[in-house]
Amino acid sequence: MHNALVIGAGHIGATIAADLADTQQYRVTLADRDAVRLAVGGADAVRRQTLDVTDPAALCAAVAGHEIVISACPFYLNVAIAEAAKQGGGHYFDLTEDVETTRRIAQLAADGDTAFVPQCGLAPGAIGIIGHHLALGFEKAVGIHMRVGALPLYPTNALKYNLTWSTDGLINEYCNPCEAVRDGRKTDLLPLEGLEAFSLDGIDYEAFNTSGGLGSLCETLAGRVDNLDYKTIRYPGHRAIMRLLLHDLGLREDRATLRRIFERAIPETDQDVVVMMVNAIGEKEGRLRQETFTIKVYGDHRRSAIQATTAAGLCAMVDLFVAGNLPRRGLIRQEDARLPDLLANRFGRIFQPHALQAVA
Repeated sequence: MHNALVIGAGHIGATIAADLADTQQYRVTLADRDAVRLAVGGADAVRRQTLDVTDPAALCAAVAGHEIVISACPFYLNVAIAEAAKQGGGHYFDLTEDVETTRRIAQLAADGDTAFVPQCGLAPGAIGIIGHHLALGFEKAVGIHMRVGALPLYPTNALKYNLTWSTDGLINEYCNPCEAVRDGRKTDLLPLEGLEAFSLDGIDYEAFNTSGGLGSLCETLAGRVDNLDYKTIRYPGHRAIMRLLLHDLGLREDRATLRRIFERAIPETDQDVVVMMVNAIGEKEGRLRQETFTIKVYGDHRRSAIQATTAAGLCAMVDLFVAGNLPRRGLIRQEDARLPDLLANRFGRIFQPHALQAVA
């Protein structure tokens, strides 16, 4: 049995804890400062612990004795958790999309004796493993274009959107610079720019630049790909309203107010669909070829699609690490995992391509 501590009993953290515990190969503790949320999260086999992450002594005590330490907390708490994991000798995993947080964790990993595995989950996360695999399939990669969206099945408001995960993370993606590769050179793009339209299975979508989804691929594929980018998928019209809120009304500079507006006015939903698409173009055997990876995953009565896919991405990385399929120390990037290993994993099989899937 592997001792695992999951910090953060929100929708994703509780799902991670339950999924790991259900294997009967992980002894899981779920920790959160909110006793009410803690009481309803996780599964019967999951132990629960009240924990205030902002208390350094309590955090170090909670981490002690755990082989695996998982942060399902907002990005701004992750560095402290990673520091505690390093001090306690635990291997660290998180879900962050925040670029600066990941850089700080990479610094911690540089001289660490344990593994640091940030940016697990969906995007960043599994999408990076897919994109990296497709890029390596060409003799020369010309373009890797990654698109992901978590969307309501039944949009009813002008934004055509419901809250399905962290509001802080959502706003972060819409406001921060977006890493990309253009003509072989790493660059930053503006969020909400690069609007494009496409259809998939008869449904119209739009996509635009957002921050964090590429993870570490810009560094990993440096010199090996001409163009690399990531965009978030939404229903048509969403981006125009977000530009009004963030730029015309100035809420980009007042994220706390935007957060309150979203959480007061936009309902949550479990009736959602995750759309993933990677278009890869490159040279193979002297010819220019395109390969496309697409899946849709639907939520059900037990959990939303974003819960299922995000938890699966992290749990698969934990499984692959424990099985010896990943390095044992230092910074581990998502693309250090092989796509065949991910798709063969009991958690990662949710990302099997070329099929419309319900959450199993």
